[in-house]
Amino acid sequence: MLPAAQHLRSLQTGERVQATLHTGGSCMIGHCRVAFEADGRAVVADLPVGSGGGKESVGAPVAVRYQPDDPRTVAREADTGGGGALVLAVISGGAALLVLALSAVAAFFMARQRRAERAASLETAGPV
Repeated sequence: MLPAAQHLRSLQTGERVQATLHTGGSCMIGHCRVAFEADGRAVVADLPVGSGGGKESVGAPVAVRYQPDDPRTVAREADTGGGGALVLAVISGGAALLVLALSAVAAFFMARQRRAERAASLETAGPV
């Protein structure tokens, strides 16, 4: 996610143009597309991972910035600060740590339960 945030920030100085949301979806994970005109050509480009605007409907106007040498490299103007990608990185990292912690707790309790079962089976077997 950090490279995605750097990519978004790199477009801050790109060409600004008014686009239309072409394909809606979960923009935060990179499933949105915009349509606009660059140098007299119609361009349909994918918004990068970390983009906002997922609540907007198809056909909604969106201000975007693109690289003049490659109009398909585009980002919503509001996202060029890279904040959305950083939020997604923090959420992903937090979720990974939560899963790791839950796994450790589950392993601890399973080991404790096995020890208790083993001790109980030794007690029921009686002295040899």
